[in-house]
Amino acid sequence: MLIPALVMRAEDVADKLAEAGVTEFTAAYEAWDGARFGAAAEFFRQATTNAPTSSTFFYWLGAAQFHRLLQLQTLPASRTNQLAAEAAMDAALAALSSAVKLDEQHAESHALLGTLYGMKIDDNTLRALRFGPRLAKHQKQALEFGPENPRVRYLLGTCQFHTAKKPAAQREALTTLLAAETLYVKEASRAARPLEPRWGHSSCLTFIGRTYELLGQRTEAADYFRKALAEHPADHLARQGLARVTEKK
Repeated sequence: MLIPALVMRAEDVADKLAEAGVTEFTAAYEAWDGARFGAAAEFFRQATTNAPTSSTFFYWLGAAQFHRLLQLQTLPASRTNQLAAEAAMDAALAALSSAVKLDEQHAESHALLGTLYGMKIDDNTLRALRFGPRLAKHQKQALEFGPENPRVRYLLGTCQFHTAKKPAAQREALTTLLAAETLYVKEASRAARPLEPRWGHSSCLTFIGRTYELLGQRTEAADYFRKALAEHPADHLARQGLARVTEKK
């Protein structure tokens, strides 16, 4: 009976590590603190070591590294920050790839993978040829397995936002982001389960504001930037956006 007991002990340790990781991730998100995203990632890495067959722990590791990447991209350009961002992207891709290998129907992992491959493409034609099929595959699977998941819709909307060159495409991104907002509200009406993700709502509001701004609807943009800041005062993109759309010309 020793081996089952050791397995159970490892799983219990992994659960506690993951819970600590979610707490640290939430604090990092609220403060937009890269060091704390890194600390959260370390908790999740240790959880995956203790429970290497848990898609949930690999998902959270990937989500922490993804947000660490986003935070690093807001810092001043330097070789150090560039290398750290590249390492965070590689770590996120590895963790999320492990998550979907363990659970091919893990919608949020597919959505994050699609977003990361979109970031890799970054309007580069050669990279689009290489990574475009992966992006399309993961976005399709995310929508197939999580059509009512707000983070799936939000991440899809951000990809549409970044590639939208014309008003019609911008309106399509807005429709996706508004649908995500509705799903976030619905999600918030029920209590979260242990380790259930609840991130992204304030960032979704920011992207709605940015999309309205692109469409020239400054009043609506300002409303959404204010909503985002009310929920997440550390959101620098919302603060900058609000300053732009309320600036007197």
